[in-house]
Amino acid sequence: METLANLGDGFAVAFTAQNLFLALLGCFLGTLMGALPGLGPANGVAILIPIAFSLGLGPVASLILLTSVYYGAMYGGRISSILLNIPGDEPAMMTCLDGYPMALQGKAGEALSLSGVASFVGAFFATWGLVLLAPQLVKIALLFGPAEYFVLFTLAFATLGGISSTNQAKSAFAAALGLGIAMIGSDSQTGSQRFTFDHIHLFDGIDFLIAIVGLFAISEVFIFLEAHKGGAAAGSTAATKIGRIMPDFRELKRCIPTMGRSTVIGFLSGVLPGAGASLGSFLSYSMEKAVVDPDGKTFGKGDPRGVVAPEVGNNAASGGALVPMLALGVPGSGTTAVLLAVLLQLNITPGPLLFQKNPDVVWGLIAALFISNFMLLALNIPLVGLFTRVLLVPTRILMPVVAMVSFVGIYGITGSTFDVMLMVGFGLAGWVLRKLDVPLVPIILGILLGNEMEVNLRRALTVSDGDWSILVGSPLAIILWLIAITGFVLPMVLGRRVKRQMKAKREDLQDDTGPEQIGD
Repeated sequence: METLANLGDGFAVAFTAQNLFLALLGCFLGTLMGALPGLGPANGVAILIPIAFSLGLGPVASLILLTSVYYGAMYGGRISSILLNIPGDEPAMMTCLDGYPMALQGKAGEALSLSGVASFVGAFFATWGLVLLAPQLVKIALLFGPAEYFVLFTLAFATLGGISSTNQAKSAFAAALGLGIAMIGSDSQTGSQRFTFDHIHLFDGIDFLIAIVGLFAISEVFIFLEAHKGGAAAGSTAATKIGRIMPDFRELKRCIPTMGRSTVIGFLSGVLPGAGASLGSFLSYSMEKAVVDPDGKTFGKGDPRGVVAPEVGNNAASGGALVPMLALGVPGSGTTAVLLAVLLQLNITPGPLLFQKNPDVVWGLIAALFISNFMLLALNIPLVGLFTRVLLVPTRILMPVVAMVSFVGIYGITGSTFDVMLMVGFGLAGWVLRKLDVPLVPIILGILLGNEMEVNLRRALTVSDGDWSILVGSPLAIILWLIAITGFVLPMVLGRRVKRQMKAKREDLQDDTGPEQIGD
């Protein structure tokens, strides 16, 4: 009952004219960004961070806007997957397998509306899972001491590469690079300068918002400019005919068991650190195919359940990934790592005390997620034709807008031309690292958690009088170490196989369907 009472208070916070407008705006912009191939939720949130802060929005309002963008981008990723056979982001890859064949059969509208309903179901029940599970996880987190928190942060670094990662060495390098950047500035204990090279602008360290916007948004501009030198549209062969928009209710009824199974799989994938929406989508699709079509007669050929399963899975995972971020202060996915930076910038520390010190923020945010889900359902079916038109926007228009928002936003926040140049430097570094297939999320995580990790290690060693065995001195710490080691080693054993299976399924479909465009 206490949880429901807190949720009721959250709705009282969320139900203001400003917050409702921001939720609607975030849903709309997020869906647009999710529809653009390659942007995805992490980039979408990163691009809009400068706007949220330059407008001077309060903590609750800023989080409502950005989490609505997060949920909206997860919804929007399906649009280019179904119409172009090009995933809006990696979690939407599995939606291509049956979504594009449905579009080739003249059922693009039905596939889009079914996937919209599926996204709603996955996100809605995952948000309920967040309501029920996060407070319970907080009770466990209150048992953590400095040593356990240090191990927990180590676990986050070890697992955030994800189960689909194929090169953990690059993930480890990225994490080390992030930790190195976090060390720039004044030592929190002695006050001495570290790696500043007597440059006054570095004395306070590097603002992680500058790093995030540079690594995600500005590097995306460079990637797009390289890939679309001619200024072509984001989607060069978007469907011109959507067909019937409303889903067949008999088909929808047939998909209900699929939604139930995929919601559970996706939510658990999101809660597990490093698993994320990509694995949730893959497991949901694979499980559903094994249950309802083991002989492969309909899946991959336009089966609506093959559209519903991955969409439920990846949207449920997006809600599940918020659980460890809010309850433990450890992001469960790349996008929640960006949202963690937003919380820290707002002087809100995620973790067990968040529910006690800032109940209006956390419960207002959760209530806004419920509201955003209904808004997204209302937007994504009747306005699906409008959202598909964003695929026709030329990159020569789109990318300057992204760059302008980033430059103006960061300068508006810091008022420093040095920070703007530093953001461009991070953008160039992000472009190079992406060319080398080095993941960016561990870098962000290192910048975000580096100082806290160092502080907790020092506290633990102070308590133990320099005895390092304190890091394995409790059953909880040992369990966390085992999870961290397993999470780091498992991708090296299974990651290549999972990645290969995901790509093989999509390549097989492309061979069957060919590159033809959806007919008028």
